Amino acid sequence: MTSVYLIGICGTAMATLAAMLKRRGLHVRGSDAHAYPPMDGFLAAQGITPLLGYDARHVTDDIDLVVVGNAVSRGNPEVEAVLARRMHYVSLPEMLRDSFLRGRRSIVVAGTHGKTTTTSMLAWALVEAHAEPGFLVGGIPRNFDASFRLGRSDLFVIEGDEYDSAFFDKTAKFLKYLPFVAVVGSVEFDHADIYADLDALRLAFRRLVGLVPGNGRILLGADDEEARGLGAAAHCPVETFGVAPGADWRAVGVSSRNGRTRFTVEHAGEHVAQVDLPLIGAFNVRNALAATAAASAVGIPPEKAAAGLSTFRGVRRRLERRGAARGVEVYDDFAHHPTAVRETLAAVRETAPAGRIWAVFEPRSATACRRVFQRAFAEALAVADRVVIGPVYRSGLSESERLSAPTLAADIAEAGVPARHLDSVDDIVDVVGREARDGDLVVVMSNGDFGGVHQRLLDRLAAAA
Repeated sequence: MTSVYLIGICGTAMATLAAMLKRRGLHVRGSDAHAYPPMDGFLAAQGITPLLGYDARHVTDDIDLVVVGNAVSRGNPEVEAVLARRMHYVSLPEMLRDSFLRGRRSIVVAGTHGKTTTTSMLAWALVEAHAEPGFLVGGIPRNFDASFRLGRSDLFVIEGDEYDSAFFDKTAKFLKYLPFVAVVGSVEFDHADIYADLDALRLAFRRLVGLVPGNGRILLGADDEEARGLGAAAHCPVETFGVAPGADWRAVGVSSRNGRTRFTVEHAGEHVAQVDLPLIGAFNVRNALAATAAASAVGIPPEKAAAGLSTFRGVRRRLERRGAARGVEVYDDFAHHPTAVRETLAAVRETAPAGRIWAVFEPRSATACRRVFQRAFAEALAVADRVVIGPVYRSGLSESERLSAPTLAADIAEAGVPARHLDSVDDIVDVVGREARDGDLVVVMSNGDFGGVHQRLLDRLAAAA
């Protein structure tokens, strides 16, 4: 039996790959600095127990292949052992390409925003249409018991991440995914630790579009100028999707009520489907349109895709309701880019116009921690009624690079929205738990676990009832 070892196994994509390889019948092991939710529970359910801490002794002679995650680099003792012993090693996207994508019709869902939800929507729509696809999602779709499926057909839906592949390959992951259909909803400057500027990011997306074969399809967000502009690099048919007039796939008659969004799908000016989506927010209308258009590109009629979308339950940590106590609802969201923060808060405002909205934000990701987004975050968070900013997670940045949480709070307050910076989760729980009132909605935004603030806040609210 082939033995595969994954360095950095607890990352979302790496954990998913580990489970896929095990399902294929390979012997799978791996390590990480520490285990963290939700992927620690996911790995446990797959019967995979990570080795905690990096140690050269973990790299044993019976390993046939090593997969190196992009969160590890030179100096890691296991990486150094692999290099010194000239072992066979690959990046995660290379492993996915060679083990699961080659020879299949790969649908790559990319873009700065919405790709996890769109990938999940498309996978569910295809499953409900009995297309039996494989898929890999960078999150936990609530319609499935795992973030992947190997599938029985030649279709494979994969979330196309623009982040780099590994320390030895700084090109975007999605360039390895052999796209037959490429979906790009939006392109904004992101991942400032990887890309020097927007031009560098544009180049990665142009290269993705340039890989789609002549008999494939490219689907571009009509509501995003950068995404629309990628059509010039195409060598195959291109269609657009969005709410903008002139989009090939367009949502019209959009209305929201009781946590559901309804709209009509037009294709080339003709009504082709009615969507009744159990989610809110303009961004989810665009996500659903993208899923419908992509399903059509591989032969699924729009009305069948719409039927699947009507039972889509969302993705964990994408505006996920964690509970309510003392009349206060608490939500968890992965938002860590200014645009995602703004759209998330706008969606909450739409569904609950009367209640106060609290934005509790942890600057944690490589994007969220950087000063280049300081002004944009101030404008995005000011959509809320109350703002609490936690400590900046990354300490390795210089003062000139690092976002200033106190300054961010001051800028938001200057815009007329009460805001404060608090140095600990204990302080955040205490302040929000004391000041939140019946009818308020608290949206916690971080790409990490944020010290378990969601449940701690619910417990604090319940104790004070």
